[in-house]
Amino acid sequence: MGKGSNKLQTQDYLLKPGYIYLPETSTSISVVLGSSVSVSLFDKKLQFGGMNHFLYPTINEKGKTTALYGNVAIATLINMMANKGSKAKDLEAQIFGGAFNPEYSTKNIGADNHVAAREILKLKKIHISSEDIGGELGRKVVFMSSNSEIAILKVGKLRKSDWYPYVDIR
Repeated sequence: MGKGSNKLQTQDYLLKPGYIYLPETSTSISVVLGSSVSVSLFDKKLQFGGMNHFLYPTINEKGKTTALYGNVAIATLINMMANKGSKAKDLEAQIFGGAFNPEYSTKNIGADNHVAAREILKLKKIHISSEDIGGELGRKVVFMSSNSEIAILKVGKLRKSDWYPYVDIR
Protein backbone atom coordinates (compact mmCIF):
# COMPACT_ATOMS: atom_id res chain seq x y z
CA MET A 1 0.00 0.00 0.00
CA GLY A 2 1.00 3.62 0.29
CA LYS A 3 1.82 6.14 -2.36
CA GLY A 4 2.08 4.68 -5.83
CA SER A 5 -0.28 1.80 -5.07
CA ASN A 6 -2.75 3.25 -7.58
CA LYS A 7 -0.26 2.28 -10.32
CA LEU A 8 -1.04 -1.36 -9.67
CA GLN A 9 -3.80 -3.08 -11.58
CA THR A 10 -7.08 -2.29 -9.91
CA GLN A 11 -9.22 -5.13 -8.57
CA ASP A 12 -13.03 -5.08 -8.37
CA TYR A 13 -15.00 -6.12 -5.28
CA LEU A 14 -18.74 -6.19 -4.54
CA LEU A 15 -19.39 -5.34 -0.88
CA LYS A 16 -22.48 -7.13 0.36
CA PRO A 17 -24.50 -6.25 3.49
CA GLY A 18 -22.77 -7.17 6.73
CA TYR A 19 -19.29 -7.07 5.21
CA ILE A 20 -16.24 -4.87 5.71
CA TYR A 21 -13.46 -4.71 3.13
CA LEU A 22 -9.97 -3.29 3.57
CA PRO A 23 -8.04 -4.35 0.47
CA GLU A 24 -4.28 -4.82 0.25
CA THR A 25 -4.11 -3.39 -3.29
CA SER A 26 -5.92 -0.73 -5.27
CA THR A 27 -9.54 -1.87 -5.45
CA SER A 28 -12.74 -0.54 -6.89
CA ILE A 29 -15.31 -1.39 -4.20
CA SER A 30 -18.93 -1.44 -5.41
CA VAL A 31 -21.93 -1.36 -3.10
CA VAL A 32 -25.66 -1.21 -3.80
CA LEU A 33 -27.68 0.65 -1.16
CA GLY A 34 -31.31 1.26 -0.33
CA SER A 35 -32.00 1.96 3.34
CA SER A 36 -28.65 0.39 4.21
CA VAL A 37 -25.62 2.61 4.71
CA SER A 38 -22.00 2.34 3.70
CA VAL A 39 -19.12 4.25 5.25
CA SER A 40 -15.81 4.58 3.45
CA LEU A 41 -12.68 5.52 5.36
CA PHE A 42 -9.54 6.82 3.71
CA ASP A 43 -6.16 7.49 5.30
CA LYS A 44 -4.91 10.71 3.67
CA LYS A 45 -1.36 10.17 4.93
CA LEU A 46 -0.91 6.47 4.08
CA GLN A 47 -3.13 6.65 0.96
CA PHE A 48 -5.38 3.63 1.43
CA GLY A 49 -8.97 3.02 2.39
CA GLY A 50 -11.75 0.57 3.02
CA MET A 51 -15.50 0.38 3.27
CA ASN A 52 -18.34 -1.27 5.18
CA HIS A 53 -22.01 -1.96 4.42
CA PHE A 54 -24.58 -2.27 7.19
CA LEU A 55 -28.35 -2.74 7.40
CA TYR A 56 -29.18 -1.59 10.94
CA PRO A 57 -27.91 1.26 13.12
CA THR A 58 -26.78 -0.36 16.39
CA ILE A 59 -26.79 -3.46 18.56
CA ASN A 60 -25.47 -3.96 22.06
CA GLU A 61 -26.49 -7.57 22.81
CA LYS A 62 -23.44 -9.69 23.63
CA GLY A 63 -23.00 -12.57 21.24
CA LYS A 64 -25.21 -10.99 18.56
CA THR A 65 -22.92 -8.21 17.38
CA THR A 66 -22.12 -8.50 13.68
CA ALA A 67 -21.14 -6.11 10.91
CA LEU A 68 -24.81 -5.97 9.89
CA TYR A 69 -24.98 -3.18 12.51
CA GLY A 70 -23.42 0.24 12.05
CA ASN A 71 -21.79 0.52 15.46
CA VAL A 72 -19.97 -2.77 14.89
CA ALA A 73 -19.14 -2.21 11.19
CA ILE A 74 -17.72 1.29 11.69
CA ALA A 75 -15.72 0.46 14.82
CA THR A 76 -14.31 -2.65 13.17
CA LEU A 77 -13.22 -0.78 10.01
CA ILE A 78 -11.55 1.88 12.18
CA ASN A 79 -9.73 -0.84 14.15
CA MET A 80 -8.67 -2.64 10.97
CA MET A 81 -7.18 0.59 9.63
CA ALA A 82 -5.48 1.34 12.97
CA ASN A 83 -3.87 -2.11 12.78
CA LYS A 84 -2.38 -1.02 9.42
CA GLY A 85 -0.96 2.16 10.98
CA SER A 86 -3.78 4.69 10.54
CA LYS A 87 -4.42 7.41 13.08
CA ALA A 88 -7.89 8.96 13.52
CA LYS A 89 -6.56 12.44 12.65
CA ASP A 90 -5.52 11.16 9.20
CA LEU A 91 -8.84 9.48 8.39
CA GLU A 92 -11.68 10.97 6.43
CA ALA A 93 -15.09 9.36 6.12
CA GLN A 94 -17.80 9.41 3.49
CA ILE A 95 -21.35 8.22 4.23
CA PHE A 96 -23.74 6.85 1.60
CA GLY A 97 -27.25 5.43 1.50
CA GLY A 98 -30.02 5.58 4.03
CA ALA A 99 -32.86 6.00 1.57
CA PHE A 100 -36.48 5.76 2.64
CA ASN A 101 -39.25 4.81 0.27
CA PRO A 102 -42.66 4.68 1.97
CA GLU A 103 -43.88 2.28 -0.74
CA TYR A 104 -41.63 -0.43 0.70
CA SER A 105 -41.55 0.30 4.44
CA THR A 106 -43.34 2.20 7.17
CA LYS A 107 -40.20 2.72 9.28
CA ASN A 108 -37.41 5.03 8.12
CA ILE A 109 -34.48 2.81 9.09
CA GLY A 110 -32.32 4.63 6.53
CA ALA A 111 -32.43 7.81 8.65
CA ASP A 112 -31.56 5.79 11.77
CA ASN A 113 -28.62 4.26 9.89
CA HIS A 114 -27.05 7.50 8.71
CA VAL A 115 -27.64 9.26 12.05
CA ALA A 116 -25.86 6.38 13.79
CA ALA A 117 -22.97 6.62 11.32
CA ARG A 118 -22.55 10.35 11.95
CA GLU A 119 -22.69 9.92 15.72
CA ILE A 120 -20.14 7.09 15.77
CA LEU A 121 -17.71 8.95 13.50
CA LYS A 122 -18.06 12.10 15.63
CA LEU A 123 -17.43 10.07 18.79
CA LYS A 124 -14.30 8.56 17.18
CA LYS A 125 -13.20 12.06 16.06
CA ILE A 126 -13.14 11.15 12.37
CA HIS A 127 -13.84 13.94 9.89
CA ILE A 128 -16.73 13.38 7.47
CA SER A 129 -15.59 14.81 4.13
CA SER A 130 -18.80 14.07 2.21
CA GLU A 131 -22.09 12.28 2.35
CA ASP A 132 -24.87 11.35 -0.04
CA ILE A 133 -27.72 10.18 2.17
CA GLY A 134 -31.50 10.02 2.46
CA GLY A 135 -34.06 10.56 -0.25
CA GLU A 136 -36.19 7.87 -1.85
CA LEU A 137 -33.76 6.52 -4.45
CA GLY A 138 -31.38 3.62 -4.10
CA ARG A 139 -27.71 4.11 -4.87
CA LYS A 140 -24.95 2.26 -6.55
CA VAL A 141 -21.64 3.53 -5.14
CA VAL A 142 -18.13 2.78 -6.36
CA PHE A 143 -15.23 3.69 -4.03
CA MET A 144 -11.61 3.63 -5.18
CA SER A 145 -9.56 2.44 -2.20
CA SER A 146 -6.26 3.96 -3.38
CA ASN A 147 -7.41 7.58 -3.74
CA SER A 148 -10.92 7.87 -2.20
CA GLU A 149 -12.61 8.76 -5.49
CA ILE A 150 -16.34 8.02 -5.51
CA ALA A 151 -18.93 7.49 -8.22
CA ILE A 152 -22.61 7.50 -7.23
CA LEU A 153 -25.50 6.42 -9.41
CA LYS A 154 -29.00 6.97 -8.05
CA VAL A 155 -31.60 4.48 -9.20
CA GLY A 156 -35.36 4.23 -8.78
CA LYS A 157 -35.28 0.44 -8.81
CA LEU A 158 -32.40 -1.94 -8.14
CA ARG A 159 -31.97 -4.56 -10.83
CA LYS A 160 -30.05 -7.79 -10.75
CA SER A 161 -27.61 -6.21 -13.22
CA ASP A 162 -26.77 -3.49 -10.64
CA TRP A 163 -24.79 -6.11 -8.73
CA TYR A 164 -21.25 -6.98 -9.76
CA PRO A 165 -20.43 -8.90 -11.87
CA TYR A 166 -22.59 -6.93 -14.26
CA VAL A 167 -24.12 -9.64 -16.42
CA ASP A 168 -27.09 -8.06 -18.15
CA ILE A 169 -26.86 -5.46 -20.88
CA ARG A 170 -28.02 -2.11 -19.59
